[in-house]
Amino acid sequence: MRNLMVFAALLIGTGTYMAQMADKMSATAAARASTPTQSSAFEAMQDNTQAGRRLSIGRDGRGHFRIDGRIDGQRIGFMVDTGASVIALNETSAARIGVRPTPSDYTALVTTANGKIKAARMQLAMVDVGGLVARDVDAMVLPDEALSENLLGLSFLSKLKRFEYANGQMVLEQ
Repeated sequence: MRNLMVFAALLIGTGTYMAQMADKMSATAAARASTPTQSSAFEAMQDNTQAGRRLSIGRDGRGHFRIDGRIDGQRIGFMVDTGASVIALNETSAARIGVRPTPSDYTALVTTANGKIKAARMQLAMVDVGGLVARDVDAMVLPDEALSENLLGLSFLSKLKRFEYANGQMVLEQ
């Protein structure tokens, strides 16, 4: 019984410590969210080393990683989504880069957090995110009502040397 009490005390102590660490991490995230965040690829922290280009993206107030990029020279806002297979654009953003799929182009069935939806496949000639450039990137166009924000998915991220979450930042390196 004594051993059980000691074990319970250790669990309580560990739980208290972990809760304090979580509070500190939340406070740090809240402090970052209350300071102006830089969502533009041109304002995000960049490190151009001889080994390549490196881009660090901080979290926004909701905990997401947002960045501005360019598709064929047109500025497009993205949310980095490592769970998305491809770059996903809503119809409004696609139209800004000159892509306007017809109803018959919506042949791909994709599963989203909101269920299954039809999407139009496409390939982007060039995607530039903070100086990290990828060519011939697979993408899909989804109806505006199905996709409120554009997703920077694995079709771009997999063309990088690496991407990772480190020290509260999303780090992209080419």
